[in-house]
Amino acid sequence: MKLMVIDGNSILNRAFYGVRPLSTRDGTPTNAVYGFLTILQKLVGEEEPDALCVCFDLKAPTFRHLAYEGYKAQRKPMPEDLVVQVPLLKEVLDAMNIPRRELEGWEADDILGTLAAACEREGSQCLIATGDRDSLQLVSDQVAVRLAATKMGRPESTLYDPAAIREKYGVEPLQLIEVKALMGDSSDNIPGVAGIGEKTALDLISRFGSVDAIYENLDTIDVKPGVRKKLQEGKEMAYLSRKLAEIDRHAPIDCNLEDYRLKERDVQAAYTLLSKLEMHTMIEKLG
Repeated sequence: MKLMVIDGNSILNRAFYGVRPLSTRDGTPTNAVYGFLTILQKLVGEEEPDALCVCFDLKAPTFRHLAYEGYKAQRKPMPEDLVVQVPLLKEVLDAMNIPRRELEGWEADDILGTLAAACEREGSQCLIATGDRDSLQLVSDQVAVRLAATKMGRPESTLYDPAAIREKYGVEPLQLIEVKALMGDSSDNIPGVAGIGEKTALDLISRFGSVDAIYENLDTIDVKPGVRKKLQEGKEMAYLSRKLAEIDRHAPIDCNLEDYRLKERDVQAAYTLLSKLEMHTMIEKLG
C-alpha cells in the first residue's frame, strides 16, 4: 500500500499566499481552499496513492508548549481571511470522503510521523506532502517527503529520500533532529545553542553523530575553543531543543492503514458545497 499524508495547515498556508485573492459574492475568501484542492489533485494524479489522509494542527497547546513557554511564541496570528478557510476546507474534505486527523495536544507533524511509522511497521510506502522541513527527519527507505516550495513565483516540490538528505545535508535523516538541537529553529522559536549556526551544527553532527556523543566527549573532541565554550554554556538548551525538535511518532490515532484507503466521494455533497463556494472551475476539474 502507498499512503499519502498531507500536512493540511502547511499546504493550506502556502496555497493562501500562492493564489491571488478569490472570494464568493458574499465576500467569503476561497483562494486557499481553491489552491489546496489544486495541489491535492496534482499530488494524487502524480503519485497515485492507494490511501490518503490530511492532518491538521489545533489551537490547543501541545506538550512542546508545556515543556518550553517560548515555543512558537513569536509567530504572528493567522490572517483572518485564512482562518475562515480552515473549516471550509475541512467541510470539503469530508464531502470528498478524504480522511483527516487532528488531535488536541499534538501537532500535525506528530500525526504525520505516527502514520509514517505505521507504514514502516506494515511494509507499506508513505509519502508526506508538506511545506515544512521538520518532516525530513521522518525520511527512510519506506518514507519520502515531497517538500513544497516557491521559486521565481512558481510553486514546485522536491522529493526527499534518504539519498537526497545525505546529498544535501551530509547526515542521515534522523540526525537532522540532532542538527536542530544545536542550531535551533527560528520559525518555531527553538533556541538551540547560542552562537551555533547551521554550518557548524551540520559539521559537528556529521563528524560526531549525535548531541550525546558531543557532550560525552566534549573535553576531547576536535573543535575550536570558542565552539567548545558555546557548547558547554548551551548544554541545557541543546537537550531541550532536541526534545522540541523531535517528532513524536506515538500519537494516539487510528493506525489501521485500511481506514485511509481512497473511497468514492459523496458527489452530491461535494458538488453542493463547491457550488456554494462558487468554485465552478474546480467542479469541472474534479469531474
